[in-house]
Amino acid sequence: MASGTALVYDEEMTTHKLLWSDPVCDIEVPERLSSSYELLKCYHLVERCVHVPAREGSEEEILLVHSPEHLEVAKSTQTMKEEELKSVSGNYDAFFFHPNTYRCARLAVGATLQLVDAVMSGKVCNGMALVRPPGHHSQRNAANGFCLFNNVAIAAEYAKLKYGLQRILIVDWDVHHGQGTQYIFEEDPSVLYFSWHRYEHQEFWPSLKESDYDAVGLGKGKGFNINLPWNKVGMGNSDYLAAFFHVLLPMAFEFDPELVLVSSGYDSGIGDPEGQMNATPEVFAHLTHFLMQLANGKLCVILEGGYHLKSLSESVCMTVKTLLGDPVPQITGEMAPCLSAVESIQNVRAAHKPYWKWLMYEVPPIKTATTTDSKCSAHLFPVPIHLVKEMEKTEIKALVSGFYADLVKEDKTLLSLGSVLAILDKILKKEVCNGVAESPTAAVSVAVALRHSVRFGFQRVLCIFVGDMQIIPNTEDGKILMIHICEKEQSGKASSKHCISLNWKGDAEGNDFFSAVLGFILPVAYSYQPNLTVIAVGPNRSLGISEISLLFALLQGLAESRIFGVIEDTEIHLMQSVAEALVGASTPHFGVYVPPTQEKVNKIKTLRDHEWKMLQCSVKDGISRN
Repeated sequence: MASGTALVYDEEMTTHKLLWSDPVCDIEVPERLSSSYELLKCYHLVERCVHVPAREGSEEEILLVHSPEHLEVAKSTQTMKEEELKSVSGNYDAFFFHPNTYRCARLAVGATLQLVDAVMSGKVCNGMALVRPPGHHSQRNAANGFCLFNNVAIAAEYAKLKYGLQRILIVDWDVHHGQGTQYIFEEDPSVLYFSWHRYEHQEFWPSLKESDYDAVGLGKGKGFNINLPWNKVGMGNSDYLAAFFHVLLPMAFEFDPELVLVSSGYDSGIGDPEGQMNATPEVFAHLTHFLMQLANGKLCVILEGGYHLKSLSESVCMTVKTLLGDPVPQITGEMAPCLSAVESIQNVRAAHKPYWKWLMYEVPPIKTATTTDSKCSAHLFPVPIHLVKEMEKTEIKALVSGFYADLVKEDKTLLSLGSVLAILDKILKKEVCNGVAESPTAAVSVAVALRHSVRFGFQRVLCIFVGDMQIIPNTEDGKILMIHICEKEQSGKASSKHCISLNWKGDAEGNDFFSAVLGFILPVAYSYQPNLTVIAVGPNRSLGISEISLLFALLQGLAESRIFGVIEDTEIHLMQSVAEALVGASTPHFGVYVPPTQEKVNKIKTLRDHEWKMLQCSVKDGISRN
């Protein structure tokens, strides 16, 4: 099983620089690379990564995407004097040549391919390549927008050729449209290309009609080019997350890529003079975490833009920390997408409706703890776990009689609380990141755990309970948000803002729960911004192991990855899968994507009436943020 995170960097790529005055190009400086690498060193992240050396990309590799004429022009600049370089650079839109540019661009290509090889061969699970010059604007026959060779596009063609891949996802979160990548793959159904970008109704560079939402691909590639245009500046964390929940992630899970490549431009982050957006470095940790759930974790992040050195460097570090498996930091800011973002999301969904099943009906600490007395022996788990000594019986009895006597009626429940509370206390005190306990009565254990967490001082606890639940906690003060997933409506239980019932039975043919998680549960959870997430599985669960694993994996982006799992009795395979998802050593298998039935789609639409603002994916849903 692959593990570890690769980092590819070569200081020589800082020798590419502007030799004359040009107000358009002067922001693309060598310090973009060196300051990012220095901060990675400062945070001791370099030493935690697997060092993979860069190499020069070969001419044959560059020709996978570019024309021989383009390659020859680039080669010819190596011996040119400044005036000649300036003259050749003037033939392109926003590009400059230096005598070492060709060498640096070949290193950028080679570094990207080295990362792909490290991931695809299983040497590492994922990784990042810090490269210059960037690549996503360069086209078959032209340099463009600081880019000479299209590093990510070459990587995709290389991976298809060398490893026989049939489905590659490219996620371009740079603030500029990667029109070069779009042109290269717009007729290719084997590459799903997603780009969000500052557009402002075609006013912002590169100011192309084909950067709008209705450019969905050509010929066999129709539906495989996704453009999400931002028509105003100031987009923030909630707008980016909404784009993932309501556009990218559903398409990505349905596409089921074998490899994910990220054109990772951080000019979409706060402070950048190009983007003028408000997304904080933390959001890139969340975006990275979501992409790590795809392609069995095979994720290659390749640097593109980013021109505010502090914002760029911090965002690079957030990305690498997440790749290494560190807890995902708490997100900041109001969780409500703005009207302009929702309009763009709605337009993209409408444009892609003919092509995607999911739209058919539309509009570090130690990570995981378990207890020493668990019947699931530690050696059965696929990953290292931290064993916690359970609480003494006398200590449990005193605690229960003092605070939880109304909840605990039976001795077997009382005794099982020893492991539940021991693990929960470790999580609450931040001694471990997350944990899982088994219980003969999950509903009672969860009721105690929720009250215990609030007593400890946690102000927002998200609880997702799967199966029959006999005890409904008090959610009126907003300190607990309960989402109950069961097969049938339970009598005498009305939904409210903080107590929501989702009737859902897993599909025997595959996993249709993606639509419920991405279309409802994640948006509600991110709106609530919990300090702790509790996921419990009781008797008569209506979801299979793959659906429950999906919940654990995707919800780790919240509450600084603090998740407490409670599983009814010993379901060894479920416990193994949950432990796998929590530790993050490998991506659990989530099952085959199947679209939900019309009835289930209607259920999600009905639930959208809740006032949680991240649920908005069409203008009619109502907006409060301007």
